[in-house]
Amino acid sequence: MKEVIRLKLSHSPVSIFDKTIFFSPLMQLKFFRIILILLLIHTLSVKIFTRGIPNFQSKHIMIYNLINVFTDGGARGNPGDAGIGVYVTDKNKKQLAGFGNKIGFATNNVAEYKAVISALDWIIENKKNLSKSAKINFFLDSNLVCSQIIGIFKVKDANLRNLLFDVRTREGQINFPIYYKHIPREQNTKADSFVNFALDQVEPD
Repeated sequence: MKEVIRLKLSHSPVSIFDKTIFFSPLMQLKFFRIILILLLIHTLSVKIFTRGIPNFQSKHIMIYNLINVFTDGGARGNPGDAGIGVYVTDKNKKQLAGFGNKIGFATNNVAEYKAVISALDWIIENKKNLSKSAKINFFLDSNLVCSQIIGIFKVKDANLRNLLFDVRTREGQINFPIYYKHIPREQNTKADSFVNFALDQVEPD
């Protein structure tokens, strides 16, 4: 059956051109097929496009239930130019972080405390990567500072008391079990290397 097209022309001022088109059943079927094909092409193109967009919300984040934190601090001259070093591993001894910084003129004990504080700051920044039952182990080669933090030795120096208060404040923000242990210097070489690396850096003129 041929399509039927009727045109109605009007020369009235209101309507300049009026067109009415009638489609046969065959033309209507062809029209709907074209619409379906266009919809299918559109759907496929959207899937292909979105497949190449990374889903940042589903990005995998490692969750740790145990981290080991090695800290060290030192002053060349005691007091003198001082620095801190922090080395963090997971339960499999895989490195999670390692850094060292200068802290200016200070004593060895002050540097040891500030190393612990810097490590606690790092934990606060990365707290989202710890499981709800996470355990945190600190290892220090300063027997004095370690004993003061766990409460065996009293803190007589006012400056060290303030630093211990900073430690307690950060422990409260972390709100995970934290254990401190004294170790020999031979077992703390990684953190010590970050101290020396920081102190060896030459300040720009």
